[in-house]
Amino acid sequence: MRYISYSDCSDNELYKMLFDRAPDNYGKYEQIVASIVENVKNNGDKAIFEYGEKFDNVRLDEKSLKVTKEEIDEAYEQVDEELVEIIRRSKKRVKEYHDKQKKYSWFDSCDSGSIMGQKVTPIEKVGVYVPGGKAVYPSSVIMNVMPAKVAEVEQIVMVTPPDKDGKVNPVTLVAANECGVDEIYKVGGAQAVAALAFGTETIPKVYKIVGPGNIFVALAKKAVYGHVSIDSIAGPSEVLVIADESANPKYVAADLLSQAEHDELASAILVTDSDDLGKEVEKELIRQTDYLSRKDILEKSLNDFGAIVVVKSIDEAVKLSNMVAPEHLEICTKEPFMVLPKIKNAGAIFLGNYSPEPLGDYMAGPNHVLPTNGTAKFFSPLSVDDFIKKSSIISFDREALGELQEDIIKFANAEKLTAHANSIKVRFEND
Repeated sequence: MRYISYSDCSDNELYKMLFDRAPDNYGKYEQIVASIVENVKNNGDKAIFEYGEKFDNVRLDEKSLKVTKEEIDEAYEQVDEELVEIIRRSKKRVKEYHDKQKKYSWFDSCDSGSIMGQKVTPIEKVGVYVPGGKAVYPSSVIMNVMPAKVAEVEQIVMVTPPDKDGKVNPVTLVAANECGVDEIYKVGGAQAVAALAFGTETIPKVYKIVGPGNIFVALAKKAVYGHVSIDSIAGPSEVLVIADESANPKYVAADLLSQAEHDELASAILVTDSDDLGKEVEKELIRQTDYLSRKDILEKSLNDFGAIVVVKSIDEAVKLSNMVAPEHLEICTKEPFMVLPKIKNAGAIFLGNYSPEPLGDYMAGPNHVLPTNGTAKFFSPLSVDDFIKKSSIISFDREALGELQEDIIKFANAEKLTAHANSIKVRFEND
């Protein structure tokens, strides 16, 4: 864990530490992914079954590729009822938050005889990728599916890798069913993304793909972008905590660790104007890491991409945070709402000592699919907006067009687009 006293070089040091987290051999991965995508595009189900055997050690066919109602019913029997209720409560809170994001069509008519507006239409078909195998991510199902449901997407298709017995994790199935997923297919990796992008004999083609995954999934989404839309190409997770002397070092350390446990590339950074707090948090990190289950991952993550940065003031902490543009930002100061207006770049902002990052992962309501690797400077969290498209509406009568005809003709001629100008002229030739 780096312990840094702030200086002019700290910006560059932190920036390099964060953005060097991508693998060096991206080119090698991209070539592998490109061949998988092309194979699925050309050979459909046949390629899907081959990759299932090769990567997941599972043999599937046209009948077993799609999850059945019987499998979903069986999943409910295997999942603790209390967890089912928690999933329902989480889904309810996420839906209520995203309901407030809904956009509606609008029209604006003028006395001159013109009508302008905007038509909001849901994307018809959306694919959701959910990690599987040994992993269990019902929260990922909720966060990716509920904004699509609020947007009124007609068809939501989920893909997730099965285990070696051809089974999907029952908790994942329960979450998908509770959220109203229409179809679920047992396929993961780059081949799943390709199947959604181009369609196969069994898996339908969609118009947009969302959801997290490993580097092969991320690069496959990049490869098919343009054939379909995607949410983003997510990088390793990160949290930055701005804290002053009022913060509880035990809480701060716990929150840093909650993010560091994701994987060895995760980043956890404390920026504080209190050297005493920094030292206490450092002690707590060591103490708490010792009894947590993912100790090896935590230690590597903190050693490689963790930092405690001591600055001169909270304003300097804000400046550093805005430069990093963290995926998750916690503000643990005496008056966090006074700091909030100064924040320019962050995926999700957590205010106060009792708003820890895991609250946002599961139950708060806002989406936990967030921009990473500094992209919060220009990207937003996943939202209802990601599942709609907007069409402009223009309707002018002859009189309204006549008021603008000379301006349009001159504009078109200035751009040497005489056919554009002619399109206007022919309507008024007899005047």
